Amino acid sequence: MSKEKRSIAQNLGITRTVVRPREESDIQIREDRIGKYFKKYLNKFVFAEFSEDFISKSKAGELMRGVPIPLRKKELKDFAGGEGIPMLVIAENMAWVMGCDPHFKHTKDYVAILSKLYNHKLEEGMMKEGRDAAERGDLDNACIHFRASLCMRFDYLHGMYSYARACRAMYLNSNNEEYVGRFKAEALDWFELLTETHPRFAQGYYYLGYAYLNMGLYAKADISWKNFMRFSKNGKDKKEIRERLQQIAEPVQIEAGYNHVLAGRYQEGIVALAPFLSSRFNDWWPLHYYLGVAYEMTGRRSDAVDSLKKVLHLNGSHLETMKELLAIYEDEGDKANIRKYSEKIKMIEASMEEDRSKLVEEIKKEDKRLQEEEPELAEPEHIELDEQAVPEEETVEEKKTLVKRLGKKKQ
Repeated sequence: MSKEKRSIAQNLGITRTVVRPREESDIQIREDRIGKYFKKYLNKFVFAEFSEDFISKSKAGELMRGVPIPLRKKELKDFAGGEGIPMLVIAENMAWVMGCDPHFKHTKDYVAILSKLYNHKLEEGMMKEGRDAAERGDLDNACIHFRASLCMRFDYLHGMYSYARACRAMYLNSNNEEYVGRFKAEALDWFELLTETHPRFAQGYYYLGYAYLNMGLYAKADISWKNFMRFSKNGKDKKEIRERLQQIAEPVQIEAGYNHVLAGRYQEGIVALAPFLSSRFNDWWPLHYYLGVAYEMTGRRSDAVDSLKKVLHLNGSHLETMKELLAIYEDEGDKANIRKYSEKIKMIEASMEEDRSKLVEEIKKEDKRLQEEEPELAEPEHIELDEQAVPEEETVEEKKTLVKRLGKKKQ
């Protein structure tokens, strides 16, 4: 493709503008924030190995050699007793193991085996299993299958979208602070990856905008939703987002003012923020905090003190505001206020440290519990398989059964 054509495509928004390194985008090697919540399900599996006779006759052949095959404990008797286990069941077991732990040392082997036997249709089946589980409210199951589909193809659009949405649903249904934090970060990251990898997929921008909104990142929400409006053909959703864009128009301007202050452009920050003092945002404490900082840095100390005290009226435990006031009173030698704010800061910091220690202790207890539930891999057993029970190459009808079992992508 010529440079001119690429430029036109980029102007139309149909090419990727951001390409992350593989270690940040491939679920098999990127940091797994939430994996510890799924490894407990590996307790359901034991591991066997295919016999030499079966390996020699299978389409996957040498790919199976030395690879532990996951079996649920209830399936082991049938597997060892000669009755055999259908390959589609083994495929589902592999999906569970990969989804629970994409870093599992044989994930690449499972991907290779499944790709050889079933080609790209298998990740669509994993998607269907995940969606069905989500509809039942079984979000762990859903998330595991979406993660498995991403092990099969790390940039799979529907896998990325469904996984991000599942993570979002999971943190919305939890009150555990650490759990919420991990799943919220995972959802945000995958919505960002989705829009970077598939920049014309409108729904990615829809949810990414809400994620940014919940973080108070109004400018990013504005950009995301404008991209949604650009690519979406859903009239109902576009009407909703059009209203949202109107609602955040002023917060976007306020955020621009904050950024002026943070960048040291204090006078520009004052010009941008001061008009909102006579608006509905007058009770929004960050407005007064950043104005207070800007006033102090431009020599308007009296205005700075008034603004910072307004912050504490609205948010009595805001530590940074207390430190700003303490610095002002230390500069003025105001001993009474130095003592007052020094004591308040100590109290707030002590309370924050106590809360932090409690959270760390809770995390340690949760990690210990999860580690105790985490299995050690059973030593693989060499199982002689019934050749007819697990065919080396499935017939057309058997492949249809697999797709029906795991499901086709909904049109």
